[in-house]
Amino acid sequence: MIGQPLKFSYREGDAYPEMLAWTESTRAEEIRFLLKFLDQTGAIQLTEVIGGGSVYIAMDGYARLADIKKKEIASEQAFIAMWFSEETLAVRNAIKNGILNAGYTPRVIDELHHNNKIDDEIIAEIRRSRFLVADFTHGEAGMRGGVYYEAGFARGLGMEVISTCRADLLAENKIHFDTRQYNHIGWHPEKLDEFTKALSDRISATIGDGPRKTES
Repeated sequence: MIGQPLKFSYREGDAYPEMLAWTESTRAEEIRFLLKFLDQTGAIQLTEVIGGGSVYIAMDGYARLADIKKKEIASEQAFIAMWFSEETLAVRNAIKNGILNAGYTPRVIDELHHNNKIDDEIIAEIRRSRFLVADFTHGEAGMRGGVYYEAGFARGLGMEVISTCRADLLAENKIHFDTRQYNHIGWHPEKLDEFTKALSDRISATIGDGPRKTES
């Protein structure tokens, strides 16, 4: 309801569950960072107390939401959010090929030259993109908080996010429970050609062919 404040808790394990899902966050600290950022930009009005607080959308926030809904992002770029490791090098190339086959240009942050702070450059590149591909694959250390943050930030901009993950992690529910509601494209290390085609088809079906699309 417009003007209705939302009360929440920052306590670990007791963060407002819908807020975790909306922002694709894994920890309460991530929610707090996002809320403070939105408060500073005037999109929301935040009131904090020990362990939590309340928030409601400000008029500037509603205006921004209206702009997002009517704005069409004119870009041929697609941002890739994923775990950077030797273990994921092959699937990184498969994701890039899927994006290229759909007619778009893939962007991976560690392949770009820049002088900015890495977090600032990630935000800038997401804003420049038409959509984001988020691969939620992780190793023994656990889920990659950066991928969840980048995917949540993109969704907050009204951007399409295509989710992927190694198939065994999906089968064993080893991704954050708040993001399982989204359809993920699973991939097998031995079947990356099939995954590339599935990703390309998903991009074309949900977003449309990009300007670099060529007839095969």
